[in-house]
Amino acid sequence: DVEAAGGFLSRIKQMVAGTFTKGVVTDTGGCGGLCKLELNNVERPVLVSGTDGVGTKLKLAFQFNRHDTIGIDLVAMSVNDVLVQGAKPLFFLDYFATGRLETDKAVSVLAGITEGCKQAGCALLGGETAEMPGFYADGEYDLSGFCVGIVDDKRIVDGSTITIGDRILGLASSGLHSNGYSLARKVLAESGLKPSDPFPGEESRSVAEVLLCPTRIYVQPVLNLLRDLTIKGMVHITGGGFYDNVNRILPKGVAAQIRFGSWHVPPVFDWLKEQGKLTWPEMLQIFNCGIGYMLVVAPEIADDVVQRLKALHEYARVIGRIGIRKEDAEQVEVLF
Repeated sequence: DVEAAGGFLSRIKQMVAGTFTKGVVTDTGGCGGLCKLELNNVERPVLVSGTDGVGTKLKLAFQFNRHDTIGIDLVAMSVNDVLVQGAKPLFFLDYFATGRLETDKAVSVLAGITEGCKQAGCALLGGETAEMPGFYADGEYDLSGFCVGIVDDKRIVDGSTITIGDRILGLASSGLHSNGYSLARKVLAESGLKPSDPFPGEESRSVAEVLLCPTRIYVQPVLNLLRDLTIKGMVHITGGGFYDNVNRILPKGVAAQIRFGSWHVPPVFDWLKEQGKLTWPEMLQIFNCGIGYMLVVAPEIADDVVQRLKALHEYARVIGRIGIRKEDAEQVEVLF
């Protein structure tokens, strides 16, 4: 539908332009997006790239017919990933594919993407809108996103300096973020709950509001910390939960010892555990269980970092420490 495609582009141009940073030198609609690198405070620039999607959380967006926040999830999954290396996100590109372009729905999705870019401080530099009749079910679409960030070579955060005694700080998640939704959808279907029902244990919000709550974007508060504090390692808790993400940054010979119960676990995770008949170790393998991002810092600055995050309206807690890895032991241990 050429007319719908043209109308869609005209409706999103101003929205997309609202994300442009001073480095952007192209307008919306070109074959490629151009962005000048601002290198005033970067001696040896390193580009960091990431790509991701939203997974089966999209199925709930279709089921609940709510599309205004799923784009925030899309941006968050990539910008939080490049942030782990200490990189500032520069620009983002999206891919939106559907069988038949429904302009209002697509504009709603793009509104979420632009909001996510604004939260991350990066430009929506371009994207692709693909209409492929017969390829997708009616009313459905797919999303993926791509982010490029920049970090000074000497300020890359890779976990290599993590040592015994360092503290692990957890930053609160907003909910499920964008992982574990194949299981969450199965649990929801078996529960009989409707989208408009009050969510169990959190009656002030509906089922739809809780399950579609967008992924938290940690870029601005973490970049604030990185300006003048040494962060030794960072972890974005995504697919694989605690056990498959924390070990990515740990040097050999050390282990992460995390104290379960040292942070607030939102009601949605208690509900999933009960309804899905899961154990907490199983939950922590699948979901973020209330912690969306982790920092590893020296013990003498841990309290300062927590207070600075609090001033930036981030809920943060010391949730563990780095210890010696015992022979044949797992590198990530959750203490119950």
